[in-house]
Amino acid sequence: MRILHTSDWHLGRSFHRVSMLDAQAAYLDHLVEAVREHSVDVVVVAGDVYDRAVPPLSAVQLFDDALHRLAAAGVPTVMISGNHDSARRLGVGAGLMARAGIHLRTDPGACSTPVVLRDTQGDVAFYGLPYLEPALVKDGLGASKAGHEAVLTAAMDRVRADLASRPDGTRSVVLAHAFVAGGEPSDSERDITVGGVAAVPAGVFDGADYVALGHLHGCQTVTERVRYSGSPLAYSFSEHAHRKTMWLIDLGAGGDLVAERVDCPVPRPLARLRGPLGTLLEDPGLERHRGAWVEATLTDPARPADPMARLLERFPYTLSLVFDPERAPEDPLASYAQRLQGRDDQQVAEDFVAHVRGGSGPSAQERTVLRAVFDDVRVGDGIDEVSR
Repeated sequence: MRILHTSDWHLGRSFHRVSMLDAQAAYLDHLVEAVREHSVDVVVVAGDVYDRAVPPLSAVQLFDDALHRLAAAGVPTVMISGNHDSARRLGVGAGLMARAGIHLRTDPGACSTPVVLRDTQGDVAFYGLPYLEPALVKDGLGASKAGHEAVLTAAMDRVRADLASRPDGTRSVVLAHAFVAGGEPSDSERDITVGGVAAVPAGVFDGADYVALGHLHGCQTVTERVRYSGSPLAYSFSEHAHRKTMWLIDLGAGGDLVAERVDCPVPRPLARLRGPLGTLLEDPGLERHRGAWVEATLTDPARPADPMARLLERFPYTLSLVFDPERAPEDPLASYAQRLQGRDDQQVAEDFVAHVRGGSGPSAQERTVLRAVFDDVRVGDGIDEVSR
């Protein structure tokens, strides 16, 4: 069975205030064409179809058009909700859509009910694990605690139990939206940390012939059978070196697997430039970036006059301007941003406690309280967004 694995479309998202709708439409054109060109048997979409729980009408229309075209091509599609999606909204009409071959899996309680498709080698069971917010699904799944590893383990236990009840030789594909250990994140993914832990071990998915992951935006191989397709478009400058692709997976008899990358169209390349303004304006080696979306980091010790206007003369698609003067770490003028670089919210809060106490940081109990507060705020924000 030939499977096309994609994820993280983020329909409705912009890139530094530039609408990506046309680029997203071009990608979906490419997706439908790739289905035909490569004789794909099934498309799997591993979450974050939309960029937010209540997407703009233009994004909904784009999604609706894509579903109609995939259905018209006669190719089944299996799709799960991600942490950016409203599971309930995305799942509206799922029963009716299934009749057209579009299978939406947004209910955590139904994760062990697969979409079963058949090829010449027998049955392939597709299990959809939508994004599992631990605090919301722990009790329903019977998980031991409210953590990502616990809820995914509970969900996969159900999947393995169902698979064991099926005829011998049934192959399995699991769709999941999660941060799996060994994956490389970028700046454009929303934080899903719970209790200080975001990643889960790949071993959680043991028993599946293929695991189609979503959430991380770089295409990558965690293990031979556990892979991220990544987002089809770049959504932050941290992705400037990504090669945006989809996975074309051939799943043979006995679970034999062959994987190939299918490139996605690039609307405009990304470039991260760093140095004094004069160097960026004069270096002939940078001319190749004239047509790229540019993030410029200026290292001048003093802020130059009209830097953005001057940069735009040479790089018309400059979108981001960052000031990072090169100073010694002990320099009192070193920027606050430099001091915070690479530190998460928990670490910043702990540093603040140490500062106001004159050097004495929080106790273990206080760290636990801080972590619980950050978790509660993050989960609360997600619930509020979905309930609007």
